[in-house]
Amino acid sequence: MADFIQLLPDHVANQIAAGEVVQRPASVIKELLENSIDAGAGHIQVVIKDAGKTLIQVVDDGKGMSLIDARMSFERHATSKIKSAEDLFSLKTKGFRGEALASIAAIAHVELKTKTEEEEVGTCIKIEGSAISSQEPCVNPKGTSICVKNLFYNIPARRNFLKSDAVESRHIIDEFQRVALAHPHITFSLHHNGSELFQLPDTNYRQRITNIFGGKTNEKLVPVNEDTEIVKISGFVGKPEFAKRSRGEQFFFVNDRFIKSPYLNHAVVAAFEGLLKDKAYPSYFLYLQVDPKSIDINIHPTKTEIKFDDEHSLYAMLRSAIKHSLGQFNVAPVLDFDRDAELDTPYSYKNRNAETPKVEVDRNFNPFQDERNGTNYNPGNSTYKKDTSPSWESLYSGLENETNLNTGLDQVEFESEEVTGNLFGTQEEKPEASTFQLHKKYIVSTLKSGILVIDQSRAHSRILYEELLKNITISAAVSQQLLFPLKLQFSTQEMEMLKELKDSLEQTGFIFSEIEKDTVEISGIPTLIAESEVGMLLEQLFSDFENDVPDNGFSQTDLLAKSMAKSMAVKSGTALNNSEQQHIANRLFACKEPSLTPFNKSIFITLTVDELEKKFT
Repeated sequence: MADFIQLLPDHVANQIAAGEVVQRPASVIKELLENSIDAGAGHIQVVIKDAGKTLIQVVDDGKGMSLIDARMSFERHATSKIKSAEDLFSLKTKGFRGEALASIAAIAHVELKTKTEEEEVGTCIKIEGSAISSQEPCVNPKGTSICVKNLFYNIPARRNFLKSDAVESRHIIDEFQRVALAHPHITFSLHHNGSELFQLPDTNYRQRITNIFGGKTNEKLVPVNEDTEIVKISGFVGKPEFAKRSRGEQFFFVNDRFIKSPYLNHAVVAAFEGLLKDKAYPSYFLYLQVDPKSIDINIHPTKTEIKFDDEHSLYAMLRSAIKHSLGQFNVAPVLDFDRDAELDTPYSYKNRNAETPKVEVDRNFNPFQDERNGTNYNPGNSTYKKDTSPSWESLYSGLENETNLNTGLDQVEFESEEVTGNLFGTQEEKPEASTFQLHKKYIVSTLKSGILVIDQSRAHSRILYEELLKNITISAAVSQQLLFPLKLQFSTQEMEMLKELKDSLEQTGFIFSEIEKDTVEISGIPTLIAESEVGMLLEQLFSDFENDVPDNGFSQTDLLAKSMAKSMAVKSGTALNNSEQQHIANRLFACKEPSLTPFNKSIFITLTVDELEKKFT
């Protein structure tokens, strides 16, 4: 019988490994940045073109590599980070598998320039599809520069699975931010298509967070510090009033490595219990230092998931540390009384002695005094006279006899207490209410065949969706000008998203007078929303577009209208008067699709008389 099992060629094995390590251009950025950090770099520069599909270049000033190390770095499972299996439980570096460069070289054109401090000239190696095309000396400063061009050029199927440039660039920014937040002592820069997105100088953790997410982030942060035998917790959490509708600003770092942990995230949310609004997520930037022997990093190809030895203790410590910080900085309510500063002792009285007040007493005063002929008798003071002023009853004497007072009250006309107007204009006769509200959530109306029950929030979202869709595609909406322009601050990633949606938002009624690096000035907003809701609406919009911004014009318009309709719709729990109830009901059945929301959920149900009669059988 013939043998069927055979060893795969190296280039095939590298392409298979690349499927685990390199999923998109952001994966390449992550691996190259981690290599630069492990090399002891103090300055790291990242340059990308076309969201990394055409070019990814990472330049650092680390210790560099010799000629032999440069050749060996592209071999599978070749690494300088570990030498034995025991080293996996005492890792202090980012990479350790030795698959990154080999996987990248298998699916792209790679050019490596590197030089150590001791060597006079550097080494330049060019690789195409795991095969070295050239190797020669070159002039290069100390450090390493890696260019990755034409990613997935030899795997067209993988390249076709990549998203649009906007989506891929957002993934790159995410990875860049994660690495930059974990290492504030390193200077980072990021350039995309010739424009500078980030320039982050060497600083501390708080300033690095502020540099990435905007200047106003500083006032939103509450420091968290706790040092125990199991874990050392440091970092910051956001104040509850600044909680967002997306999970964008949630970062866990364990031993300077970004991780994802739903279990620890639940501990943070539990610490904010009772402080957050519905569907709001707290921001946090938490750095955990633990013994490397107590964690296992090698459980996921991207190394973003970690297994802890004692998760329960870590959960309790993290939750209590955040609760303590929120209470310490008066963010959370505490069982204490407000101190009145007026009761404090003035500083000038600090060294003074207490003085006993002098009290003068009339020793001749007799509370048991006798009244004789309208005067008070006091043996000690015979000149004392009783006050004989008339009592308060005398002020009203004689009023009962005056019956002909000329007050003119018969000429006064009193205002009627009947309310004759409402928000929708006056009506000659108030019609009998044909609808009523149930639990401030449903609008109930009668039909010839039974009862109609409408979900007010879903109905309003359908009405707004069709109106917004019409405004964007057919005619621009009416905009209300603001007396004072509204200034909002967003992160770099959100600003990039806003620039993509700017034209569609202007069709809905927004007027952007100025868009800067991290600040946008709005001078006009749609008539359907209030000024106080603009920030919340845009945050919800960024959350809905977080995964993808469609290139197709109609798909982008449709998703934009859905997101805005969901944010602007009247919420469950809002009391509506009878006119507003009828207005929603009438507008709903004037829609093209009154039975379903933009997200294909039922808006109303009907109960026929026959169905009601069956309930009583």
